[in-house]
Amino acid sequence: MVELESISQSGIIRNYVDGTWRDVTGDDELTTVNPATNEELATVPFSSEADVDEAVRAGNRAFEEWSNRPVEERIQPLFRLKTLLEEHQEELAEILVQDHGKTLAEARGELRRGIENVEVACGIPSMMQGGTLLNAAPEIDESAVRKPLGTFAAITPFNFPGMIPLWFLPYAVATGNSFILKPSEQDPLVPQRLFELIDEAGFPDGVVQLVNGGKDTVNALIDHDGIEGISFVGSTPIAKLVYEHAAENGKRVQAQGGAKNHIVVTETADLEFAAEKTVSSACACAGERCLANDVVLIEESVYEEFVDLVVAEAEAQVVGDGLDEKTDIGALISEDHETNVRNHIQTGIEEGATVLRDGRDVTVEDYEDGNFLGPTVFGDVTEDMVISQEEIFGPVLALDSVASVDDAIDRMNASRFGNAASLFTGRGADARKFRHEAEIGNIGVNVGTSAPMAFFHFGGWKDSFFGDLHAQGEDMIQFYTDKAIYIERWPEA
Repeated sequence: MVELESISQSGIIRNYVDGTWRDVTGDDELTTVNPATNEELATVPFSSEADVDEAVRAGNRAFEEWSNRPVEERIQPLFRLKTLLEEHQEELAEILVQDHGKTLAEARGELRRGIENVEVACGIPSMMQGGTLLNAAPEIDESAVRKPLGTFAAITPFNFPGMIPLWFLPYAVATGNSFILKPSEQDPLVPQRLFELIDEAGFPDGVVQLVNGGKDTVNALIDHDGIEGISFVGSTPIAKLVYEHAAENGKRVQAQGGAKNHIVVTETADLEFAAEKTVSSACACAGERCLANDVVLIEESVYEEFVDLVVAEAEAQVVGDGLDEKTDIGALISEDHETNVRNHIQTGIEEGATVLRDGRDVTVEDYEDGNFLGPTVFGDVTEDMVISQEEIFGPVLALDSVASVDDAIDRMNASRFGNAASLFTGRGADARKFRHEAEIGNIGVNVGTSAPMAFFHFGGWKDSFFGDLHAQGEDMIQFYTDKAIYIERWPEA
């Protein structure tokens, strides 16, 4: 088991509330395991309503003083946190691999993305400024100022336990709010270590807190009158429920859902480059990410050639323990999830898709108990097939041919999801058409994964997102503050 001060001697995860580590009082719990070995790591008790209430009350008390501190003072702990995250990045990455199953390179990249959000939030003194207009009316000046609102909560998923909390936490506290994180119960060790570093960074008690738990803990946060807003990342059905539930309770809410992302490959594309990036996009993090492009629509004239390149690239992927630097694809998060992905593969076979490569028979020497799958590649995947419509969240790639870029865009736009898409082409006209006509929130041209930098918001349209303001960037400033209008007149001036 990973040794952290935030875990009790008996291997039990704890909450971080009002500046101290607290035992959880709920009755339910979950035992987490290393996905590569299925060895037990820790026990996660689920927070009760009383645990949640204690954290919310502490957050609201802290908000009263924190929100009135100078903005330059509020970002100082973030500067310290950034330094600590960089100093401990390799340690965090190794914990992440053991707790989640992804590769060491993927863990390092995830943490770097999280640190970038801390960097952006350190610019809040500029980002939080409103506007001023002199002589808006006769002898009247008018200005808009942003004000923090209170205590916010974020409910984050298992697939990026180091990065996604940092989509929210830095912006919430830099703008003057208090913040509570409820991480996934499936891999809680990186959030535990993150909060040890947060404690070291010197945030005032109650400003940043951690509560562990499951569904009931989430509902307790959403129902609590002391919570001003909820951020959520997870599957579409749950995102929709969180959005509706939080909105019913009068809270601000942003809920990132699932995806079924597409790649379009034209006859003018660099096919070898496109094949490499296609397999990487679909199989990185074992396919467990909402930016995985796992449906590929290829112009007919190059379909067969591209299929051969993709299969060869898939065959070259090394499946194994994420701590091995040679590994390309690590373990899936759990046995249950591995079974679910295997069931989707069987569904594809039963639907009549052509199996170009079957990754179900992969074996990893010395890791026979791990949750491993190799890349599976299907050809001739039609629009009506389940594997073309539903998010699989595993290393499964679906290929099909199309007559033209127009046909590919039409098929892509017919999806109920709108999270990400990429186009590989050598023609500017195709790129412009894709940019203008794709009904997608994150669009890439000649890039495998359309992942926006921290200073841009993380898009998502249709059933991939519920709300108005997305994670990252300027949207977070708007989500965590409200504008007050100040109108001033001095007749004797």
